[in-house]
Amino acid sequence: MDDYPLLDLFWTMLWFFLWIMWLFLLFKIITDIFRDHELSGWGKAGWLILCLLVPFLGVLVYVIARGTGMTQRETARAKETEAAFQDYIRTSAAGSSGASGAGGGGGADELARLAELKEKGALTEEEFRKAKAKLLA
Repeated sequence: MDDYPLLDLFWTMLWFFLWIMWLFLLFKIITDIFRDHELSGWGKAGWLILCLLVPFLGVLVYVIARGTGMTQRETARAKETEAAFQDYIRTSAAGSSGASGAGGGGGADELARLAELKEKGALTEEEFRKAKAKLLA
């Protein structure tokens, strides 16, 4: 233990932590480059080459030039995923309620309302499961 002082251990941990943060940032930027549908193929290739050949400068320029767009694209992607999930719940509930003999789309509407209440925090997970089981029974 005398060969490796405590301060050196802290410095090593700090540099390791910064290196891991750097890798996360680099991978986040690379996935953002490939997921951006508005960016042309040449634009994607240019940003990728810049980020891989001159990593620190490339990542810094990318964050300055397209940083706010990254947030907006990520938010839009999350909203699309949530909308698709809610649509899936509605269609699944409509198929289940139609097969079980519940009237019209009333069961699907009720299940969608329950999911919305759960999402807003008005219902707990257990209350939601009980109400859903009662509705689908």
